Amino acid sequence: MSLIKILAFGSGKKNVALVIPLVVLSAIFICSWRRRTFLKVSREENKDIGALYFDLGTLRAATDDFCETNKLGEGGFGPVYKEKLSDGQEIAVKRLSRSSQQGLPELRNEIDFVAKLEHRNLVRLLGCCLEEKEKLLVYGFLPNTSLDKFLLDATDPIKRGLLDWGKRYNIIEGIARGLLYLHQDSRLKIIHRDLKASNILLDQHMNPKISDFGLAKLSESEKEHGSTSKIAETNGYMAPEYAMQGYFSNKSDVFSFGVLILEIATGQRISDFHGSGDSTNLLSFAWEHWSKGQALEIMDHSLGELYHRQEALTCIHIGLLCTQEDMRKRPRMASVVLMLSNHSVTLPTPSTPAYFVRGRTTIESDEALRTTNSTPSDSLTICNMSITDPLRNSMDIWIFDH
Repeated sequence: MSLIKILAFGSGKKNVALVIPLVVLSAIFICSWRRRTFLKVSREENKDIGALYFDLGTLRAATDDFCETNKLGEGGFGPVYKEKLSDGQEIAVKRLSRSSQQGLPELRNEIDFVAKLEHRNLVRLLGCCLEEKEKLLVYGFLPNTSLDKFLLDATDPIKRGLLDWGKRYNIIEGIARGLLYLHQDSRLKIIHRDLKASNILLDQHMNPKISDFGLAKLSESEKEHGSTSKIAETNGYMAPEYAMQGYFSNKSDVFSFGVLILEIATGQRISDFHGSGDSTNLLSFAWEHWSKGQALEIMDHSLGELYHRQEALTCIHIGLLCTQEDMRKRPRMASVVLMLSNHSVTLPTPSTPAYFVRGRTTIESDEALRTTNSTPSDSLTICNMSITDPLRNSMDIWIFDH
């Protein structure tokens, strides 16, 4: 008999006394059924994507109900907490905040991609939890947090000491290999779209792991680009075609990688660049020194003379090649990995980087070149020859397969 029929018998106290318990029991049954159904769906979804399901109670207990003392940091997705499970395993939990600019599509995107990717230079997703309005991603804990923390703490001698040139070069190579895997070697061809220092995590040996795939897009074999009206990447790392037109491709990831190389070499973040002279941004700063044959002057002063000159010059050169304004001139990641691993490869001369602002020193340099009947391109060729050997042949054409 339905609740409506029961009410129809009369409005006496006896009937009311019968109705109230029935309503309460019905509400409890519906809530319990919905919760069991939600958990069942969540578990099935996690099983489908190959990720483990973490019980919310387990994660709450591990982090003392997401206590602030266990908080590692906070990004666009939300806060990240360090936790230790009952078996002693340390994990990092990303918790989608209600004020986050990202939402369920980005969370699902990250789960779908990371669970299906496996490479030593990508973060490893352990599992997730979708329960009681909580949306949590669980990763293995990386003790050295993110690259931007080392670039930020310029005055911390201990942290700066950990980032010697050998480790910096290893980080650059690792990021390059991770991007090559995403663009070419994985079963899913992926454009990351949000490559930046805070999304490069470092393990106990300072090996880099690319993280945060919330904005990543599939790159189909016959269509390796796309466009969007939603520009969500971080300022400074955005390629000009993406920032101005919403056009993204593998080459927009290459641009972000070039910015990262210059940040690692100079020890300065692009967001708070404080160069010298008339340079208004990191790309202009690097270009002006490289074009005058003074590239090593931009190296992080905390390194002193303790770095490999050839490797440093190669990195600055590659950084400028990757950040060229014309996306067609930027190398693919396969070429970048080759340049980093084989110093006998001749590197082409880069053109002006994106967002380049001509300073007074650059204008004076151009005037000097004109009075000596030289051209800027002649000067750049001389700079290029100083860091390569004379093996210039058809390899240049092969490396820059557009």
